Order: sequence, then C-alpha cells, then structure tokens
Amino acid sequence: MDTRYVYMDYNATTPLRPEVRDLMVRALDVYGNASSLHALGRTAHAEIEETRANVAALIGAKEASAVYFTSGGSESNNTVFNTMFLIGRKQARRKIITTAIEHPCVLNAAAHLKDEGFPVVFLPVDRDGLIDMGAYRAELGPDVLLVSVMAANNEIGTIENIGEIARLAKAEGAFVHTDATQAVGKVPVSVEEWNVDYLTLSCHKIYGPKGIGALYVRQKAPIEPLIRGGHQENGVRAGTYNNLGIIGFGEAARLAKEELPEYRQRVGGLRAMLRDLILERIPMVRINGHPVHALPNTLNVSFPGAEGESILLSLDLEGIEVSTGSACASGSLEPSHVLMAIGLGPELAHGSIRFSLGRYTTEDEVRYVAEKLPPIIARLRKMSTVPLEELAQEIR
Repeated sequence: MDTRYVYMDYNATTPLRPEVRDLMVRALDVYGNASSLHALGRTAHAEIEETRANVAALIGAKEASAVYFTSGGSESNNTVFNTMFLIGRKQARRKIITTAIEHPCVLNAAAHLKDEGFPVVFLPVDRDGLIDMGAYRAELGPDVLLVSVMAANNEIGTIENIGEIARLAKAEGAFVHTDATQAVGKVPVSVEEWNVDYLTLSCHKIYGPKGIGALYVRQKAPIEPLIRGGHQENGVRAGTYNNLGIIGFGEAARLAKEELPEYRQRVGGLRAMLRDLILERIPMVRINGHPVHALPNTLNVSFPGAEGESILLSLDLEGIEVSTGSACASGSLEPSHVLMAIGLGPELAHGSIRFSLGRYTTEDEVRYVAEKLPPIIARLRKMSTVPLEELAQEIR
C-alpha cells in the first residue's frame, strides 16, 4: 500500500532543524548561569546576547536591547495585556481594540480585561479575514489605550496591514501590539516600518525549540513584568536563563532571516500547486483567506458535505498530518471562531482543513496529498446527512 508520512501542520509547530539541533547539543556544555560574573557565566551571557541580536535582526529592530526573552508567544502576549491592565486601571484611557480572529491567548487575555471593567472591542473582519477599517476608525479616539492586531492569521493565513493600523492608532496616542508569531520567518517583518510598540514571536514556529519566545518592546513603551523575581531581562522577566533554548532560538532566527526570500518563493509555489490541484480534482470547495495578502505556506479549504475531523483522521491513515484549525483549540468541539468570523456557517466551518506547508515540504508530497484527498472527500460526502446543494450556496 502506498502509505507514507507527510507533515503539513507547520503552523502548529515546526520540526527542530538539524543545524539548530547540532548547535544545541554543543551548547549543552554552556551550563553557566548567565547572571554569574565568572567565566562560565560570561560565556552564557555572550551567547544569549548574540541571540538577542539575531532576533532583533529578524524583526527589523534597531536596538537588540528591545528584545526580551519569554517562554513563548502566549507569555509574551499576556505580558502586554497585563501591562495594559496595570496602567489602565489608574487612568481614564483604558479602551482595548483587538479583532475577532486573534489567537486564543489574545482573545482570552482581552476577555479578562473586559471582565475587569475595561471597554474591549473585538473588530469584525470581511470574508477574506481583513479587519473592517471603517469599524476600526469609528472605534479610535482619545480613550484607546491599546490596539492589538495579529500580523498574520494562524488559521487562514490572511496578512493584516499592520503599518496602517499602527499609523491610525498612534495618531490617537494609543499603544500598538502585534502578535507576529505566524508571520515571522514567512514574510518580511519590521517593527521600525510598522512602528509598533510591542511584537510577539515564538521560536518553535521557525524550526527552533519549544518553550522559548520573545517580546519586542519599543523604547519608552510601558512594560510590567508578568513574572517577578530577579533582575533578569532588566527586571521585565525574572527567572534563570534558558541557555539551551535561547541559543537554539538564535540560530533559528539567523537562518530564518537568511533564507526568507528562498522560503517565500519555493513554499509559496508549493501552496499554489496544492490549491490548484484541489480545485481541479474536487468539486465545490471554498478557499478561505485573502487571495493575495496571505502567508505563502497556509491553505485553508472548506469541503461542503465532509466533516473536518473525519477528513483529518482519514488523511492521518494515509500518513498525512493536517489540522482542522488552531492547534491550541484542537480539543474544542466548537467551530473555528476565525471561520465563523469570516462568515462561514457552522456546517461549512466544521468541514474545513488547514494545510500548512514548510521548508521540508516537497512537490512529491503535494502530489501525494492531491492524490489521496479526492476519494476521501467523495466517500465522506456520500455519508453526509446534509444536502450538498444547501452547503454549496455558502461557497458562492
């Protein structure tokens, strides 16, 4: 039987690339506490500062000192929202603007502030996932404390115009945060060009280790520690440094910046190939996300009449790993909040699959997926109790 292993869930996490793994193995001997003044401590400190410079270069930051290490994207995002809570409760300017399609850690952090009495607005998006700029402008004013909009959506890949969003917010005196976890390493990211105050990224999305991430904080932007204790990270994030994770992060960031142009061209071509083969071989499908302003690796497809989890498990039996949505919400029985926000009904949202490609995806793998997928969809549609004609109306 022609069964193999094909990984197409790179937005959930990426494999540790060999170059990063090899460096981390060598770094096992860099065990000194970076806060210590002796030689071993100084060695660890030097390695950490080299990583800080590499991460700053990856996101276009002028000052490496603006990069703070965290345990990952969720901690970075929560640090920003915790800061807004601490400063906002003491002043009149306290309104929070975010979107309906953010990652759950932003949505839940914003909901917590709402529970604490902060005015919070979850902006709507259009059918392609772009925020409604008219609604955004209408919500801006002198009472806005923070605007938080993700740079690229993890489920449908739509890329937001962060530069314009920040320009409008800054004109009203608000702070701007972007969760760039999915954008970094896939498309150009520049905190200077975007003029954001805070930017979140995570190492395991760029072929590095899990458990390490970073938060960019523009000079003079307020920041309050989520974890209090020692002096590490200038008092912003206490705790003994994760030498091994940070060193791996540095190499992953260096390689991601170096290889970005080649990645975008090659992986973008494979995504286009997969999209075209699906459209050619499977009738009545809907491609979700913006047709132009989208990540080069992300393809979200709705298959009316076929249930998403059944598609996923059927593909899994063929050795193909995909997702029905955000990995952080994969245990939920609720339809994707992102797909619902772009106007899909529950049935169609439940029948959607995210294919996220990566640097190890090959043309042969794309052809294998395009071969195995059509009979799976056909079989599941035959079992469907919902008339296909009704669901087909949604994709027009």
